[in-house]
Amino acid sequence: MALPRGSWDPHRRGSRPWKGLLLTAAILLSAWIPPAPALLNILAIPQEPAEGDNVTLLVRGLPGELLAYNWYRGTNLNQAHLILSYIIITADETPGPAYTGREAVRPDGSLTLRNVLPEDSGSYILQTLNKQFQTDIAYGHLLVYEILAPPLLLANGTELVERRDTIHLLCSTPSAGDVRWFFNGEPLPIGSRLGLTPDKRILVRHNVRREEAGAYQCEVWNPVSVSRSDPVNLTVYYGPDRVAIVQESAFRTGCTVEAEFDASLTLWCVTRSCPDPEYTWSFNGRTLENTTSYLNISGMTKDKEGTYTCIAKNPMTELSGSASVLVKMSVATSAMTIVPVPAKPTEGRDVILSVQGYPKDLLVYAWYRGTASEPNRLLSQLPSGNWIAGPAHTGRELGFANCSLLIQKLNLTDTGRYTLKTVTLQGKTETLDVQLQVSK
Repeated sequence: MALPRGSWDPHRRGSRPWKGLLLTAAILLSAWIPPAPALLNILAIPQEPAEGDNVTLLVRGLPGELLAYNWYRGTNLNQAHLILSYIIITADETPGPAYTGREAVRPDGSLTLRNVLPEDSGSYILQTLNKQFQTDIAYGHLLVYEILAPPLLLANGTELVERRDTIHLLCSTPSAGDVRWFFNGEPLPIGSRLGLTPDKRILVRHNVRREEAGAYQCEVWNPVSVSRSDPVNLTVYYGPDRVAIVQESAFRTGCTVEAEFDASLTLWCVTRSCPDPEYTWSFNGRTLENTTSYLNISGMTKDKEGTYTCIAKNPMTELSGSASVLVKMSVATSAMTIVPVPAKPTEGRDVILSVQGYPKDLLVYAWYRGTASEPNRLLSQLPSGNWIAGPAHTGRELGFANCSLLIQKLNLTDTGRYTLKTVTLQGKTETLDVQLQVSK
């Protein structure tokens, strides 16, 4: 009769006089005999081993007076899955087809595996033979966790347009560990817009939004190891949103900006956009040579009044927006006063009717003796800077650029009311008078 592969061999070195009994035991262990009732169980120590660990499949509940053990891989007693046969009396081990060189049977029946690999995971069977030639079996399970390598995070693109593009992120790993996702270093919340495949290895977000721009990572983990990918930084382009024009050094009412004559004004074009938009300015429909976010208007004059428009265009989203304001020159509130110098002029002396607070945007002025009517006009100051005499001019009156009036060689008949009339560039007219009293 040929012995099954892996059975104890009575002719091998170290055989004893009871070799007939042992030969019979080895043969019986290779054949199926209905097991006798027992409470055998197998426990892996450690219970959650990592690859490279040494593991013992510890047997508990072994009865006494056993003759031999057989250890198998798998879920059935198949000779091809035999790891080791162990004869208790002789402490002899016989390797089987599934032996790798890393296994050893201890006298208490436990199986030790050195430097375990993930491939060692699976079911194990212990078969025992007692002195009554009865067999018993116990099942155990081993799960070896691999030391995980960092996964590779792949993206369909890292530069996306808001509400147009879709994020596709793939966590690529050969490992069987569970997958977790992180956003800017924090666990990614599971929301209504978050789409994950059942294995959690593909993340999808449709119509991406600006708040979803940032650093994404995926992490694989098991009870003994965790490893996270390098971050993938996503940029989401958006805008321009709500283009508006704001200003400095000016007064604004609604869409109208007012600036005083000869004042400087800066218009700022503001918006929310990623990346920063390209700017174009126009004045009354005519494009200006200015591509910055602001426009300087220096020395405000009448010819600079009109509509200023800013157009902001995002080169990535291909969207644009605009805003316009109407710029007008304001008329500064005049607090003109007329003061005679000297305050108490006398006959034969000169006097200056000094004007303070005259309009800065002055176009023309005129002095009158009495009320502001043409027959009473003494002189007028023209836009050219020259002045001309009026019907009431006596040859003793002289006008100045600041609207002041010089009257030379006073006489008592010069006593009376004098009126100043001013006209600004905007056409605003203002009249102010003063009473002159000449003493002897």
